Amino acid sequence: MNALLKIDLSAVMPLIPDRGVTNLSRRRLLGLGAGAFVLGTLLPAFGARAQAAAAVKPGTRVPAFLVIGQDNTVKLLSPFVEGGQGINTGLAQIVGEELDVHPSRFEVECAPPGPDYAILNGLRLTGGSFSTRSSYEVMRRLGASARDMLIRAAAAKLNVTADTLTTDDGYVVHAGSNRRVTYGELAEQALALTPAENVALRDPATFRYIRQPMARLDVRAKSTGKAVYAIDQKLDGMLYAAIQHAPVLGTEPERVSNESAVAAMPGVHAVHRLPGAVAVTADSWYRARKAVETLEVTWSKAPATGFDAVAADYSSTGILAALKASDASGLSAEKDGDVAAAFANAAKIVEAEYDAPYLAHGQLEPPSSMARFNADGTLELFVPNQMPELFQSIAAKVGDVAPDRVILHSPMLGGFFGRHFAYGSSNPFQQAILLAKATKRPVKVLWSREEEFKMDALRPLSFSRFKAALDKDGIPIAIKVRTVGEGPIGRWFGVTAGGKVDSSAVEGLVEKPYAIANRSMEYVKFAHPVTIAFWRSVGHSMNDYFYEGFLDEIADAGGKDPYQLRLALLENKPRHLKLLETVARMSGGWKRGPYEAEGGKRARGVALASPFGSETATIAEVSLQKGEVRVHNLWIAVDPGSIVNPAIITSQVESAAALGLSAALFEELVYKDGRRQQHNFDDYPILSRSAMPSVHVEIVESGAPMGGVGEPGLPGIAPAVVNAVAALTGRHVRSLPLAKAKLGV
Repeated sequence: MNALLKIDLSAVMPLIPDRGVTNLSRRRLLGLGAGAFVLGTLLPAFGARAQAAAAVKPGTRVPAFLVIGQDNTVKLLSPFVEGGQGINTGLAQIVGEELDVHPSRFEVECAPPGPDYAILNGLRLTGGSFSTRSSYEVMRRLGASARDMLIRAAAAKLNVTADTLTTDDGYVVHAGSNRRVTYGELAEQALALTPAENVALRDPATFRYIRQPMARLDVRAKSTGKAVYAIDQKLDGMLYAAIQHAPVLGTEPERVSNESAVAAMPGVHAVHRLPGAVAVTADSWYRARKAVETLEVTWSKAPATGFDAVAADYSSTGILAALKASDASGLSAEKDGDVAAAFANAAKIVEAEYDAPYLAHGQLEPPSSMARFNADGTLELFVPNQMPELFQSIAAKVGDVAPDRVILHSPMLGGFFGRHFAYGSSNPFQQAILLAKATKRPVKVLWSREEEFKMDALRPLSFSRFKAALDKDGIPIAIKVRTVGEGPIGRWFGVTAGGKVDSSAVEGLVEKPYAIANRSMEYVKFAHPVTIAFWRSVGHSMNDYFYEGFLDEIADAGGKDPYQLRLALLENKPRHLKLLETVARMSGGWKRGPYEAEGGKRARGVALASPFGSETATIAEVSLQKGEVRVHNLWIAVDPGSIVNPAIITSQVESAAALGLSAALFEELVYKDGRRQQHNFDDYPILSRSAMPSVHVEIVESGAPMGGVGEPGLPGIAPAVVNAVAALTGRHVRSLPLAKAKLGV
């Protein structure tokens, strides 16, 4: 047996590295052929630790981003990870616009760790619908700078002045002599030049690629099975590892009664103990999984009760009861007006409690990672991730090597949704490192679907209590919200220190556009003992459901139509008003219902959301079929401010709508007796093809600062559907998913 000593993983869990870390072997890491000129070779050695992140202004050093081959191919090293959101295509459009290279000619791959790519306020991550909007100006300037350097190099080569030259899709052109020089011929000389301090950008009125619905760069590879994900990757001589995790989070393996018998199974290399798990390495994953599932493990005991750890009696009903019962003082997340006076003078008071369950990510690709210790002392990793520098830093500590000796590959993600951050034991890459060290072989760890459901970091279970004051005309004059729970930003980024409110716990409840003069929003932190995570649209995914659902309750209590009430409350918000009017027009004109339609009675619900710098308005049309909610149509008007690729925006809104509807109708991960009750998609149902409605999307480009597009389509779905159900049945559903509500036949 190869027994592994336990290590304290808490020592390697600070989320943000204290300084930038880089790789030495860029050519090896990028797998570039001899025919390509690696522009980064003109820079000082990237491995120098003295080159701190603060010494680099991200996005300004063109050689860190562009590789131009002698055959005139163009490779862009992206600061972001492609995971289905289309960022590679969007960046090709932005850079190609200014560089004057058609986006279809780009090859885009994720850049290695390094300070050049810390574009998001000194931080590098792919998430929060920030990628395009955080890099738009930087990437435009990058393309323009490279084009300017190529023109200057061509001027020297052709012995002409730069102002007599133009460019044409990868060529520098001198019209006077009818000479053309490829970018590839000029690259080495061009990128040795110093970028201009102030390079002119293209007039948006002349854009050819930006704002156009261009085909995604990865569509052919994905359609033909040539796209390579982490699950597809292999290393010479590697072992496969399968894992059996503790049934209760925080417990440890104490004894394996049949270890010798399992070690003797065909193809098995060894049996291992890991923190909170046991593992088997073997010559195939099938053999490793068969063996690890045969292990008879005695686990340590969980605490009997309490919330400091996952206790033996821990349950979803128990944590929800605790959130509801909490009488702790909270932090003010938003306060305006005289709330007490408004309630004292109210003609009517409306109250409600809303909750939403734990949710798994349910990504298509099960988690996997590969690790290899090379003969030169480097640790090489192939890890699906959303923060390369963070994973590099953690891997260095787990593998006991210097950070600049960690070579990190960031493959295309088979599903995004906030799943691929470093959530401690919810990611297999640390297991891969430990097993590679123990076996002295490359190791690929792949979790079965059951192990993924057991270990996935979850969207937190959430609870909010609402109270509203109405005047004699049924108009809301005050609203109070108390939300109790925990958000992933506070858990993983530590921003709640010093009395700060965790924005991920209250977003969707605060800064609403409605003209309600008196507002009080209170946040009470109640830490979950389970591992919580970011989930697509984060706090908006439940909080907009809470708020918009309660707003319909206010409308009903005041005798108002919910759509008309929203129009009145948005009278001085032209951007939101236009969206609301647009989505009504898209649906053929607002009608709440119930009304007769094909197959019986239907009704509609409406909701607004303001996630990630964008604005959305959603209308859902539903019916009841044998007591179950059937959604027939979703109309979504989205205003992302300004756009790059409208086709990608539409597809992202459509996919967000599907995920939001899946969560609203079906999804729930339940804890009972300290254990998760869902183990695979047979007992964690998701939206089926037959349940997918027609989705209609219209982009309203207001010209406001660019917002995100990957997540904004999701938050309005649940409240629009629930509000439609209320119109149809008279019942406001305050707890998701709808599948557990008994709505009658």
